Amino acid sequence: MRVPPEPHYHVWNRPIDPFFREPLWLRADCCGGNTLWAFHERHLDLLERFVAAKLRERGLGNRPGMTLVARLPAWITTAKHRDEILRTIAKLRATLS
Repeated sequence: MRVPPEPHYHVWNRPIDPFFREPLWLRADCCGGNTLWAFHERHLDLLERFVAAKLRERGLGNRPGMTLVARLPAWITTAKHRDEILRTIAKLRATLS
């Protein structure tokens, strides 16, 4: 299914490639109707490290709210979803090989 072109700013928070306007391959349903997605393997690695971390430091640098992890949705950052998100990441990673 082809997604119709949208303004640039509407694409960044959805599982759509911002340049080609096509759905991403690395995406899966997770945590009660949410979609977990990643652009590529390095993005998946970053999400996995962040979700698995027991201690998450904030406020690094002079622009603390502008990092990728600072802008993740609340359902990803809550500890109660940690196990399900990590299982979903493992399933997405399995599709890479």
